[in-house]
Amino acid sequence: MDALSVPDVVNRPASPHLAHIVSGISFYRENGLGLASFRHAAPVALPLLISLGTPFRIALGREPNSGDAQPSFVAGLFPGPVQIESDGRAACVQIDFTPLGAFRFHGGAVADLTAQMIDLGDVLGREGRRLAEMVADAREWPQRFAIVEDFVHRRAVHEPSPAIAAALDALCRSGGTSRIGALATEVGWSRKHLARRFQQEIGVAPKTLAQMLRFHMACGLARSRTGTGWASIAIDAGYADQAHLARDFRIFSGETPTAWAARIQGTDSRMARAAAG
Repeated sequence: MDALSVPDVVNRPASPHLAHIVSGISFYRENGLGLASFRHAAPVALPLLISLGTPFRIALGREPNSGDAQPSFVAGLFPGPVQIESDGRAACVQIDFTPLGAFRFHGGAVADLTAQMIDLGDVLGREGRRLAEMVADAREWPQRFAIVEDFVHRRAVHEPSPAIAAALDALCRSGGTSRIGALATEVGWSRKHLARRFQQEIGVAPKTLAQMLRFHMACGLARSRTGTGWASIAIDAGYADQAHLARDFRIFSGETPTAWAARIQGTDSRMARAAAG
């Protein structure tokens, strides 16, 4: 591949003071080679993307078309494949919020972002449009990162309920294998009340997020255990059997496990984790 066509990709963890809000920040710039049917498989990060070039074409659960051009936007959780294409001139800065970080930044509006991509200005108003202008005017990616981190730090003022924070932490630590009824008992709520509050503060039901987390655990095991059979991965990721794992791969990545593995193997290593979900 021509070195001039390879995109510039800079991935960076968030600064320590944002570690509980942001899972990562990235800068991406194409040099002639665009994305063709690139996909994120049910990502558990909620993005804020500032476009610095030709908008990406992005669709949820299907192939994008010319009407799916997405300029700067924010998005919520989507339990399915996010499919992306570009023309070789796309560029962006992207902040990935943790589920609780998204609530701290967006407040109760986070529920309205589920399975949606909404224009940055429509969500954040004049401040959002000004942010995009400042990032575009900055010359280097470290400056751009500093601008967006300062913006996030100033706006992340909403506090999630302690019960939701505790339930989410337990769910993440278990890799999605915790029983929802047990989580509800742990925080002193009914299962129905937990599901309602979880939907309000995280954007999806706890059962849905548990399935997404278990799927990602399976993806991580598959990437780290080359040559290991899918039946073994299914059991270790908390599935009842390989059939249940295959079902979740179809739901969240739109592929069979074997097709998913082949796609990841052919993905630029700097973007493979994003492609996996």
